[in-house]
Amino acid sequence: MKAKHHRLTLAVLAIVAIAGASGLALSALKDQAAFFYAPGDVAKQGLPLGRAVRLGGMVEGGSIKKQADGVTIKFVVTDGKATVPVTFSGITPDLFKEKSGVVAEGEFQPDGSFVADNLLAKHDERYMPPEMAGKMAANMPTKMPSGKTSPQ
Repeated sequence: MKAKHHRLTLAVLAIVAIAGASGLALSALKDQAAFFYAPGDVAKQGLPLGRAVRLGGMVEGGSIKKQADGVTIKFVVTDGKATVPVTFSGITPDLFKEKSGVVAEGEFQPDGSFVADNLLAKHDERYMPPEMAGKMAANMPTKMPSGKTSPQ
């Protein structure tokens, strides 16, 4: 009977330890989590003020405005349903341009604008740097083994 009681005690302690570790991990991750919003989500649900979030969509054409300080830019993010004005101070990613995908990390302001601390430029999986595309085109045969011509 004593061995059975000992195993039961160990099992209960293991469950309590696992629950405690899980609680600590979730608590730590909760502070680091940044929820993702599209401009249309913000229009429907309202502004999530006072917490770090990610705003994603397309940079509206003609909206990028460099400020006099040379470091700050203002632009508009859209998802086709709504738009959100964004301000960012810092170095922009090389792929950041109008009519391309962007994810801005930062906070919404009470006036509805978004102040970004970080920008992530998005591209689709078919992206290939121009230098690589040129090299691949030069190395591709004009005829494929099956006798079909390659797309050029």
